[in-house]
Amino acid sequence: MGLPPEAAHSLSLNALKVLPPPVSKFFDPILETKVFGLSFKTPIGIAAGYDKDAKVPNKLFDIGFGFVEVGTLTPKPQDGNPQPRIFRLKKDNAIINRLGFNNRGFEAAVTSLKSCAKGTRQGVLGINIGANKDSKDPAYDYVLGIEKFAQQADYFTINISSPNTPGLRDLQAKEQLTKLISAVSSALKKTSPAEKPPPLLVKIAPDLDKKQLGDIVDIALRFKVDGLIISNTTITRSDSLLSSEKDETGGLSGQPLFDPSTALLAEAFKLSKGNLTLIGVGGVASAEQAFQKILNGASLVQLYTGLVFEGPGLANEISKGLASLLLE
Repeated sequence: MGLPPEAAHSLSLNALKVLPPPVSKFFDPILETKVFGLSFKTPIGIAAGYDKDAKVPNKLFDIGFGFVEVGTLTPKPQDGNPQPRIFRLKKDNAIINRLGFNNRGFEAAVTSLKSCAKGTRQGVLGINIGANKDSKDPAYDYVLGIEKFAQQADYFTINISSPNTPGLRDLQAKEQLTKLISAVSSALKKTSPAEKPPPLLVKIAPDLDKKQLGDIVDIALRFKVDGLIISNTTITRSDSLLSSEKDETGGLSGQPLFDPSTALLAEAFKLSKGNLTLIGVGGVASAEQAFQKILNGASLVQLYTGLVFEGPGLANEISKGLASLLLE
């Protein structure tokens, strides 16, 4: 019997921190991608949620990721929800989590990131920020994140789509999102008055209808948001799920998310007429799946759950396969 999921996750972080890379990273010039002013050696990145406290971004670059998104980070340290709160659905190659933005807070992450300073890192660093569960003014939490990490982030992601913080997904609604993006955009401009600030991305839920998605796209275009990450975990449960853990509360990730998240990605590309950079995430565990994300409008691709089931060589395997597919 394997370790409990959360213990295994902690062990993998500690192993990455102290051990040499288990695999040699693979790069091919055909994979080099440039979007929103940043250059990516490979379009394959690791999604927020794995390295919540920015402990091992350099090690993740070492095993083949072209970009690493740390977080989700909140202003104050937060324990998250009671354990157990991660469940492996082995029969479905999926995970359900209800972590609830557990992290050590902004100050601890600032300290951790000193070892991954701009100009020294081997890839692109994204910082994913959120609001504390007890926040009286969630928008202010995001503004604080922009101010705190403006000198360290290559790009920012505002996470308004986790299903595990009460009320967070309400920020995707038209009026609330307009206010939030306005506040965050203003904060970004103030942090970099003499130069272009770090790009701003918004991570959205897969459980949106067409009108909700259309509103988000319209707001993103109006405020010149640099892109959308599609998508976070889902609260929907398909009848096809086989694992007994399928009824656990939380967000579902992995293979069952691939089709709905890719459909949402394609719809966002259509609605934006290609005027937003899109990052495709959800159920990616092979080069073919990464390629499908790209064919449906993604400029970049992220994964996380696939790493749990396939191991630390997955980023390289996908990059190698993707390079071959692009040459066909």
